[in-house]
Amino acid sequence: MTTAINSERARPVDMKLEVIVVPVSDVDRAKEFYASLGWRLDADFAGADGYRVIQFTPPGSGASVIFGRHVTDAEPGSAQGLYLIVSDIEAAREELRGRGVDISEVFHAGDVNAGSDEPYLFGTHRAGGRDPERRSYRSYASFRDPDGNGWLFQEVTARLPGRVDPDGTAFSSAADLAAAFRRAEAAHGEYEKQLGHRDEDWSIWYADYIVREQTGEAQPA
Repeated sequence: MTTAINSERARPVDMKLEVIVVPVSDVDRAKEFYASLGWRLDADFAGADGYRVIQFTPPGSGASVIFGRHVTDAEPGSAQGLYLIVSDIEAAREELRGRGVDISEVFHAGDVNAGSDEPYLFGTHRAGGRDPERRSYRSYASFRDPDGNGWLFQEVTARLPGRVDPDGTAFSSAADLAAAFRRAEAAHGEYEKQLGHRDEDWSIWYADYIVREQTGEAQPA
């Protein structure tokens, strides 16, 4: 006997990462710092026995950070390797510099070390500058909050295959969508050179390029 499986019921339950706890020693100092990044203040609640929790959300992020008093017993500054994904590493770095944040130079993985040997996704060696081939996932910049909790910008413009559902392609901000259009425009310009004439179906080509870039599929020829 065979049993039919309801495809809707067979799908796994969504489990969305919502909150990261950042351990801090001075709540007001941390609040001032994260506000200075331009992050949205979602909550600042106080309760009995000195309890306090503050929540911030980075621009375009579906997840937030919280910190406060009696929120965690982790050592202040012990949160490391907190990744913020950006579509333009240089622009993101310049924005934080403009806000007075002490942020590293842009770096990438390489054999010649030009950094401080601090661990990140590709080990410890930090070669100076953006990845020479502008590969997705390969360019970084790092900074810390006043307690030493470690954050990294990581430039991602094209996702690994299977990372994004093609039926659910989405952008978290207008800036990210605009950056995707600019990359599609540049690639389409090369495509039209091959054609030798204007592509009347450019909008379809753009849409296909952007979806493929997000899902990690091979780009149109």
